[in-house]
Parts: sequence; C-alpha cells; structure tokens
Amino acid sequence: MTSLPTTAPAPAPTPASTVDALIAAVLAGEHGPSPSALVATSAFWIHHGTRLAGGDTTYLNQYVLVRLGGAFGGCAFEAGEIDPAICRDASGARLDLLLREAPRPLRIAALDAYLAGQLPHRDAGAEPITLPAGTPEVRALARDAAVAGLLDIDAGARVGLIGVVNPLVAAIRERGGVPLPCDFNLEATRWGDPVTTDMHEVLERADAVVATGMTLGNGSFDTVLDRCRTRGVPLIVYAQSGSAVARAFLGSGVTALSAEPFPFSQFSADPTTLYRYRTAGRA
Repeated sequence: MTSLPTTAPAPAPTPASTVDALIAAVLAGEHGPSPSALVATSAFWIHHGTRLAGGDTTYLNQYVLVRLGGAFGGCAFEAGEIDPAICRDASGARLDLLLREAPRPLRIAALDAYLAGQLPHRDAGAEPITLPAGTPEVRALARDAAVAGLLDIDAGARVGLIGVVNPLVAAIRERGGVPLPCDFNLEATRWGDPVTTDMHEVLERADAVVATGMTLGNGSFDTVLDRCRTRGVPLIVYAQSGSAVARAFLGSGVTALSAEPFPFSQFSADPTTLYRYRTAGRA
C-alpha cells in the first residue's frame, strides 16, 4: 500500500531572503495582485492571558489581526507596543499603505493576510494536523507535540528555543533533545531551567533551532534566519504570528514550519487544524 505524503515542499514563488525583501516583492506585484488595489476589510486587537493547570506561569499575549476578504493575518506584539485605537485607522485602509507605513506588527499581519489569501494553508499541500477538542492543556500538548515532531535530532542534540512555551520544552526533551530556552519575558521554565535573553549565544550553541512567529513581530526573525543559514543549522518555525509569512522562507533558511492560522488553538475548545511543512533534503 502506498503511504500518503506527510511533508510539503515550499510553495512558489522563489523563497524570500529577508522580511523587508518579501514585503518589497509583494508591493511590486511579484506574489499576486497589487496591494494598492486591495483594502483591509477589518483590523482587530486581542489581549488575553492563560495559565495552564499545574503551571505557575501566566502567559500574557497581545495580537493584532487583519482580515483581507476571506483571509486572516495575525501577529503578536509586546505589551504597549501598539494601541487598540490603531484598528480604527487600519480598517478599510489600502493594503499597500499598511505594508509601507504601519507599525511592524500590523505590517506583518497585513502581509500574512495577503499571502494567506493568495495561497491558503489548506490548499498548499501541507500536512494537516487536527488538534483535538478539549481543555487548554490537552490542546497545548497536542499542538507542541506536533511542532516537536518536525525535529529530526540525535539524542543529546541542543535545541535552541527562541520563544519559550513550556509544553514545547517537554516535547523536545521527550525526543532526546536538550532545550536551550531563550525568551525576553521569562526567567525560568516550569521545571526551573534558566531562560536566557541572549539570543545570539543560543544561536551559536544550538544544533537545531525552533523559533516562534513572534520573532517576525519583534524584528529578530532575519537575525535567526541568517545565523541558521550561515551555520547550516535546521530552523523550525512555530508560527501563529505570520504563519503564511514564515512559509515564504521555506527553502531559504527555514527547513520546517508548523503553521497555525487564525483562529488560534487557544481561542477554541473545538477541533482546529495546524499545517506542517518540511523542505526537501532538509538537514
């Protein structure tokens, strides 16, 4: 019996080199219709907190989201970085203006909506993973196990984790990896592992890197991408923020991607889908 494929190649067009280069290409019409002819249907701002059962960490997250017709784009941002009032001006704005002039998280959300509209994850040949209905703990464990399943590592491999999520730390350990956690907002994991704020130190030591989509929003993605390219280190991106943006870098530094488009798993108790991609011949 022929088994079904569980990986997906990077979608066309040619993979991007940097986020700014990708935005420039979109503005030039290289990825589809000109953004000057498109209008953001709506923009909205979400602030939520989560504490998983048995944990002592409350995750506080803010997202800005853009709807472009039938597609949504989203990006997380740091507290206080943008104000909810930004939605008043962004809703109904021309997409090219958002891509050129908006604060970075809103630019990423607009770019994400555009790319998701041109090629929805469900149509891109990715491997769909259904997260089960249930509690936040059940869904988070399933989600992070799916992300960790993209890691092909030997026992003892050091895995840089740029953006710490405790269930993902556990999932990396279950696969024999040694997490190297890095985050600007945490001092320790649930198990007491120290969390560094020095991303560069982690990138130099890691045998593989898992980075969250938050790196797109805070501007560190290009640094992570460049260092992994230079060192030949596999880069797995776990993206709620900018999942279609991260997809544009498959084959150009990103070796695997877990893409979770809006609505994100934490906003529902019902089954939802994330999409896994791998590049051919990944490290």
